[in-house]
Amino acid sequence: MTPDYSPISIDYMDEYRKLLCKSESRASDYSFGNVWGWAEHYGLEWRSCGKLCWIKQTAPSPVYWAPVGAWDDFDWAAAFTRGTCTPECAEGMTFIRVPEKLLQLWQKIIPPARLQVTETRGHWDYLYSTAELAALPGNRFHKKKNLLNQFNKNYAFVYAEMNADCVEAVLEMQEEWNKFRELGEAPILLAENKAVFRVLSMWDQLSGFVGGAIHLNGEVVAYTIGERICADTLVVHFEKGIPVYKGVYQAINKFFAGSVAENEQILYLNREQDLDDPGLRKAKESYNPVDYVKKYSVRVLPA
Repeated sequence: MTPDYSPISIDYMDEYRKLLCKSESRASDYSFGNVWGWAEHYGLEWRSCGKLCWIKQTAPSPVYWAPVGAWDDFDWAAAFTRGTCTPECAEGMTFIRVPEKLLQLWQKIIPPARLQVTETRGHWDYLYSTAELAALPGNRFHKKKNLLNQFNKNYAFVYAEMNADCVEAVLEMQEEWNKFRELGEAPILLAENKAVFRVLSMWDQLSGFVGGAIHLNGEVVAYTIGERICADTLVVHFEKGIPVYKGVYQAINKFFAGSVAENEQILYLNREQDLDDPGLRKAKESYNPVDYVKKYSVRVLPA
């Protein structure tokens, strides 16, 4: 990557992922799929300084995300000292989407009086046991299993892994799904729709992505797209189902988790944030998360 900030590009996808692995973070925000998919919406840019990749959001206003890379092998004390050559660490800078692990590292190095930390609960990621979502064991998942059983009973469907051949059918389903939601009244859904099309339109060039789709009567009625973010965790970026088919969301969730569970290394599924939406939070909690990826907004004040 060049020393100056530049638009997010798939040309540096592999290099970025190598840096991401070094941070050992499960935060969905920093997966390549998220950075690439939402790049236009947030006006994301990046630059590399060797050990770290810095990410800058330019819309609706400039702000920095946490950097990606070898956090433990970077001289933060020097970076946050006046006169350093790291402009992102200049006094008074605000960082958003800062994972708890990085915040704790900063708190050991930067005097408490210089840090203004705000918990951003709406951006916490939900972590689930892959094995649990694949099996839906016990009474905790009783309602999910009931809906799944209804779907299995009522529809003659086929579940298949995503590939380039079914991308067009998935995009058609996405358009159909849009009809059930008033996107104009929900800007975040409109933005997500653009992110879906941005990712799927480059499916054959974006390595590292996996997915699944439910086919019914020759059409796709549900799909999921995910991406491995670290050794034991896969992020579920998008999951959509046509709501007229009762139990379709429980079905696509379960079948995709089942296919992922075949890889014994993927212990967790990160199903991203709830963005402080009460309905979405209730839905995510109903699947019994085993942990959260906590994130914060951090402003570094002058020394």
